[in-house]
Amino acid sequence: MSSRDVILGRVRRALGGPVGEPVSYATDIDRSYLREHGSRTTGQTVDLLAENLADYRAVVHRTDAAGLPSLIARLLTARGSQTVLVPPGLPPEWLSAAAPTRVQDQEAGTAAELDRVGSVVTGCAVAVAETGTIVLDGSPDQGRRRITLVPDHHICVVRVPDQVVSSVPQALERLVPTRPLTWISGPSATSDIELDRVEGVHGPRTLEVILVSGD
Repeated sequence: MSSRDVILGRVRRALGGPVGEPVSYATDIDRSYLREHGSRTTGQTVDLLAENLADYRAVVHRTDAAGLPSLIARLLTARGSQTVLVPPGLPPEWLSAAAPTRVQDQEAGTAAELDRVGSVVTGCAVAVAETGTIVLDGSPDQGRRRITLVPDHHICVVRVPDQVVSSVPQALERLVPTRPLTWISGPSATSDIELDRVEGVHGPRTLEVILVSGD
């Protein structure tokens, strides 16, 4: 028995599972944990998402499908963005009212070129209400991971209630683990030993989330 087998056996024993290698993860791993905390209506779940997003210093907006293009245009104008980065599969109607120049993500593009872009607009894969987390999975309306990590301003559109779940376990059921998953809880931030908060260190300094209904 290798050291690896010993360590993994101890982990399994600590988790209350069999000491030996699992025959099936579906049956041998204890999954009796809570799938969500409390009981909420669909509307309450969306409200909780908005509350937790704001708590993480994301800026939250609400609109319907008809109002989405004009809202995105207003946000880009308020930001003063001259250019907006566009994932290849972003619905064209989302930017139908926007004035900034569209920039398509190019594989040969550099981080410096992305840094010169004013804003990026994407969709999302799922949003978790209990943690205020937005998950991107590299789908066509979200693009590659780097386009949401380099530009300083990220507008993320969440379709409600279809893309909103209560908990992380529920989110994991919707996600494909082999895809490039990016979990976002508020704008990028860090702090030093004195707890001085600095935003925009390894991602966008400003995250605006649009909860759009009827899309």
